[in-house]
Amino acid sequence: MMKVMQIQDEWGPEHIRLAERPSPEPGPGEVLIRMEAGSVNYRDVIVSRRGYGRRSGALPLVPLSDGAGRVVAVGASVTRAAVGDLVCPIFGQTWLNGPIREEHWAEVLGGPRDGVMQEYMVLRQEGVVRAPRHMTALEAATLPCAAVTAWNALVAQGGVKAGDVVLVQGTGGVSLFALLFAKMHGARVLATSSSDAKLERLKTMGADHLVNYRNTPEWHKVAREVTGGLGVDLVVEVGGAGTIESSVRAVRCSGTIALIGVLSGVAASLALGPVVTQNIRMQGVTVGSRELFEDMVRAMELWRTAPPVDDSVFAFEQVGEAITALPAGRHFGKVCVRF
Repeated sequence: MMKVMQIQDEWGPEHIRLAERPSPEPGPGEVLIRMEAGSVNYRDVIVSRRGYGRRSGALPLVPLSDGAGRVVAVGASVTRAAVGDLVCPIFGQTWLNGPIREEHWAEVLGGPRDGVMQEYMVLRQEGVVRAPRHMTALEAATLPCAAVTAWNALVAQGGVKAGDVVLVQGTGGVSLFALLFAKMHGARVLATSSSDAKLERLKTMGADHLVNYRNTPEWHKVAREVTGGLGVDLVVEVGGAGTIESSVRAVRCSGTIALIGVLSGVAASLALGPVVTQNIRMQGVTVGSRELFEDMVRAMELWRTAPPVDDSVFAFEQVGEAITALPAGRHFGKVCVRF
């Protein structure tokens, strides 16, 4: 038998309990992974309360889509992984390349499929990616959702290049990975936060321009100032209703707003005139395929990128507390769980 943490009886992070399930064995084309770490995303907060409806899955449900572990056994015909490899399960187990399609949602880990909060996982070899060789399991656990989303927004769909200016909001995982990837590609970064202490940490990570949005609520004006009145090339929009209007004012003519999160609300009243007359591209971004993940891993190995892990690391049996802690916004980077 193996230990798992699962949402049981009722929905909600307060109903996550320690349980036992039969230990799995790999069949042909499958790998057995001893999980070592997990990380929390905002989707885990939503799933834990069945916020995605049927896409949340059914109880009991093992939470978290993101994790990393060591391959301890392989089935026949496995070629993509070997015993001893540190690997990450991919977010959508059948999403190997191209854009997301409706059928991929049925195979997303952490809802509707069981997630990574289990001692052992058996997955098809197609559903794992080898972690960057320089990373620990805790660091690698931050990658499948937040890092791939940022890579998709900036590189795959955003086409960020040297000399561009990227605006990132806050200090959550997606925003910090976006900062790292923007600098990797030679772009300048304007970063916002409500905390001067967090802004100092953003500066040490390479942010070129810093704005405290509590002190400067019209931060779009700063975006115009630092770009000579033109506006930024790409906004990594994680706020949603509360920030989208400022993002439209901050982006340049023919620029891009990568809409990733809705932390400040899902229903926005937006003047559409500037979007049309300024030829602004508003692109929704949801994670990315295995192919994008592997592209990102190669780049991270080349640059020896260090993922932004929050100082507070939770224990296996504290995953409910980790999920509950995320909306408080006190973290800097990824909230992680160590097995």
